[in-house]
Amino acid sequence: MNIDILRNFIKLTEYQSFSDLAKDLPIAQSTLSHQISQLEKDLDLILIERSTKKFEITEAGSLFLKYAREIINLYDKCLQELSKFSEQAHEDIVISASTIPGSHILPKYIAYFSNKNPNVNFKVLINDSQKSIENLNKKLADFAGIGSFINYDPKDYDVINIGNDELKFICSPSHELLKKHKDNRVSFEEILPYPFVWREKGSGMRDVFTNQYPDYNKLNIELEINNNDSIISTVSESNYISIMSEIMAKKAENAGLIKILEVKNRPIIVKRPLFLIRRKDEELSELKTNFWNYILRQ
Repeated sequence: MNIDILRNFIKLTEYQSFSDLAKDLPIAQSTLSHQISQLEKDLDLILIERSTKKFEITEAGSLFLKYAREIINLYDKCLQELSKFSEQAHEDIVISASTIPGSHILPKYIAYFSNKNPNVNFKVLINDSQKSIENLNKKLADFAGIGSFINYDPKDYDVINIGNDELKFICSPSHELLKKHKDNRVSFEEILPYPFVWREKGSGMRDVFTNQYPDYNKLNIELEINNNDSIISTVSESNYISIMSEIMAKKAENAGLIKILEVKNRPIIVKRPLFLIRRKDEELSELKTNFWNYILRQ
């Protein structure tokens, strides 16, 4: 019996959709379906009822699920124990993170921990905050780096504050506003006539901006883009205005791609904490616990 197929069966019962799970796995939906069919053939049992439109696990499937989880837990614990006898044994730590935590905050910690623990393989998946929490809940990641809890309850997670960030308005270095204001200081009302581009729903940056800056609905919102680099490209070559993390905005400004706008009478647009989170109900391996505790001490 293939361990990876067992893992996929467990995930399938959580997703309750072949197509949705296949989107988050590096395999095609047809391959996933074949895996489950082969598992049913090996057991000579029907685990998933396919005759109804609604996803339904059979009674036999529910019983098998219970033991499949025990098998996986036992297998993982076995590998963890055996790793003590092999210098070549490696363990993956998967982090799903939004752009600022994943690309600008966590890398220095990951580099240091990797240097001290050569048997760890880090996999950092860059997603927005909502997708990162979803990956954590679906056990596709061990940790999530986020800029907002979106609609999730922080009480359901163990949380470490890994930094703080501010949001800044940005524009092109050749924007019309800069011709009028050499010091980059403009009024909010002067921003309003220009087209505005921001992140997609699910972005932590967008979530805190809409919650903390009630005047956002006065902006001339025309575009949604789910990538910060693409937003920078859009702004740098047009009259678009956007909102962006100060951490990323300063790097883009130093590269000559954009300019940060200071809003008169509103020196602080939005402040937000950044978090690393884990599921409270998840038992971590010793190595993953050590990484969590290392971040906690920083």
